[in-house]
Amino acid sequence: MLGGPSLGRLLGGRSALRDGPALIACAPVAVSLVLAAVVAFVVWQDPGERTGTLTVIDTGSVPIRVGLQVDGLSAVVALMVCCVALAVQVYSVAYMDGDRRYSSYAAFISLFTAAMLLVVFAGDLLVLYAGWEVMGICSYFLIGHRWEERANSRAAVKAFLVTRLGDAGFLIGIIVLGLGARTFEIHGVLSRVWTMPDATLTAAALLLLAGVAGKSAQFPLHTWLPDAMAGPTPISALIHAATMVAAGMYVVARLYGVFAAAPGALAVLGVVAVVSMVGAALAALAQDDLKRVLAYSTISQLAVMGAALAVGAKSAAVFHLLAHGAFKALLFLAAGCVIATTGSALLANHGGLRRGMPVTFWSMTAGFAALAGVPPFSGWFSKDSVIEAAQHAALHGGGTTEAGWFAYAPLNSTRHGEITGPPGGVAWLVYLGLLLTVALTAAYAMRAWLMVFFGEPRGTYEIREPSRIMTWTVAALAVPAAVLGFFGLGASELRPHPGPALLGIGLAILGAGTVFLVWNRDPASDPAAGLGPVRRVFARGFYVDELYAMAIVRPVQALARGVVRFDRRGVDAAVVASGRGARRLGGLLRIPQNGNPQTYLTGLLAGVVAITALAVIFR
Repeated sequence: MLGGPSLGRLLGGRSALRDGPALIACAPVAVSLVLAAVVAFVVWQDPGERTGTLTVIDTGSVPIRVGLQVDGLSAVVALMVCCVALAVQVYSVAYMDGDRRYSSYAAFISLFTAAMLLVVFAGDLLVLYAGWEVMGICSYFLIGHRWEERANSRAAVKAFLVTRLGDAGFLIGIIVLGLGARTFEIHGVLSRVWTMPDATLTAAALLLLAGVAGKSAQFPLHTWLPDAMAGPTPISALIHAATMVAAGMYVVARLYGVFAAAPGALAVLGVVAVVSMVGAALAALAQDDLKRVLAYSTISQLAVMGAALAVGAKSAAVFHLLAHGAFKALLFLAAGCVIATTGSALLANHGGLRRGMPVTFWSMTAGFAALAGVPPFSGWFSKDSVIEAAQHAALHGGGTTEAGWFAYAPLNSTRHGEITGPPGGVAWLVYLGLLLTVALTAAYAMRAWLMVFFGEPRGTYEIREPSRIMTWTVAALAVPAAVLGFFGLGASELRPHPGPALLGIGLAILGAGTVFLVWNRDPASDPAAGLGPVRRVFARGFYVDELYAMAIVRPVQALARGVVRFDRRGVDAAVVASGRGARRLGGLLRIPQNGNPQTYLTGLLAGVVAITALAVIFR
């Protein structure tokens, strides 16, 4: 019945439905969404922490408690994860129609989602780490889904290796933290922060930040994320909105008591966030590929969350995490609709799409508005709360006192009961970086919006909406992107205030207005052309990949070639020479041992004669 023509045409994915994997992929995620909604509702009605332990593994030193922990923070993040995962699975039914590896693709999405939920609900750091690593291997398989093309397989390997580099520090940080607290249980670690030496806390926090930088694609481990666009577009929505990149900032929020007790780590987080959000915003402004614009945007927006955490605004960071999950998933899936229609991700091949794609146009408009911080869309509320927190930290020092039903923190302060926040200079750097990022974000969002939907069409394709399931999914995601911000009005620290709100709006108007004026002079041209010679620098991501190639890749390759040369000419040559020498010596010794009795008799008689002669001579 599922394979009937009418339903197949409706969903645009007849082959997937005929074989059954689509239902198997979507139904469990839908059930997970319902259960996540129930959990979130229960926690909202009765706030508090709920834990459960499946078993305890005795390691001989610090035990491992395999269990889960549910509170306001984990409940709302899990709800966001399940919403985006269901949207991606449903959208993929049409987008991946006809793909012969759809079943494995859908299975990896489900495993990816389960791993993220394990990270969110984990009650033990090592259980969290298990989900953390499963996400890493799932990203490898999903980014390299179309591995026949070398660029795709290289992007998957790059993502795997770069994130593994950060994960090495992350694992060591977990071990340092667990041994210092004598427990890996998250609640136990946070409750014993005051008993640990400052050096231990700082070292553990910095090591954890290495893993966060890898997973959340922050400088200097951000280079894998733009290349990850080689994967199917729905995978980009899943990775960039709800799972892998969100996991890093979630862990900082989950273990915020550790970071709050290590101001040095918060200072490092703040500096990294500023470099990432400003640099990625500039790079997004010059990209030619729509998906790479959104990829660099993800790096920048995650850095905004990091900036909020650096100045003590945990609730604002989580609020922006939720809003970003909604509007970035919307933007990526809407980009998939654009690419499906035009057959290209290049902005130069788009234009005038609003006429034949009204649903995609209005949905993506809502997404860009939320990204740029246009009121009353969700991004405006969340960015305003971050800007206000950074302003407070810069002007008055310290962090912010936070409430809110998802602001769980068994220890949301230092051992003296106050969040000290980063040094004043770092707070000012974060604040000014945020203001610049707001203007740049509005600028690249406006550029992409204009080039995709306005002007004259720059291709020979037919402008029409793709399959209904894709457009309906995008339209559904436009709702939370538009209204999610209103859910923060119940918390004073998330409520807009005139000063920061007007400042954010003014900067957004400045960035978007500048791009519009440049574009309006010649709608057929790219506004990024006004960047002049620096555009190439921005487009190449400030040549960070080239710098790594020069400073790390090429020296390592040269060292590897030297090792191979030494092995071939030294070690292997000695082994081969010794073998040849043994064979030559054996050949010489084999001459008298030829198996001829006459030779043996001749030798015997010659020996007798020689001995007799010597005996007579020397008698």
